[in-house]
Amino acid sequence: MKAEKFTPQNEQEIAEILTHYPTKQAALLPLLHLSQKEFGWISPEVMELVAKRLELSPAHVYGVVTFYSMFLQQPPAKYHLQVCRTLPCALMGAATVVTYLEKKLGIKAGEATKDGRFRLTEVECLASCGTAPMMRVNETYHEGLTEEKINRLLEEFNKL
Repeated sequence: MKAEKFTPQNEQEIAEILTHYPTKQAALLPLLHLSQKEFGWISPEVMELVAKRLELSPAHVYGVVTFYSMFLQQPPAKYHLQVCRTLPCALMGAATVVTYLEKKLGIKAGEATKDGRFRLTEVECLASCGTAPMMRVNETYHEGLTEEKINRLLEEFNKL
């Protein structure tokens, strides 16, 4: 998938987005969401495309993409398991959750299974501190994780 340019439809959406912001830079997050929807993830080429379109430096776009966990920096897996690692989750066993998932999936955090079914990443706060440890799978939160809950989730995902 090459990100050489936006489609004419995307250019229309970008033009509309830009009317809602005082500067092009202010439209960066909406444009990144649009780009991820179009290209599936935010590759270095997509970051350059966005930077050029908004007249920003690629470094600025990279900084924003790497700050927010909602932007995928690698090709998506069917199930993206994002384990929160900030202090409340860390105190409640996030590292144990990651270690258990690594063992169950046969991968390390930051990797995907060979079949592309699962990607495991550690992320910063997902704003569910009272239910730690937790993870987001795609767009769904799974809270108060235990080995039993993780096993049930993985079994469910493997059936789909």
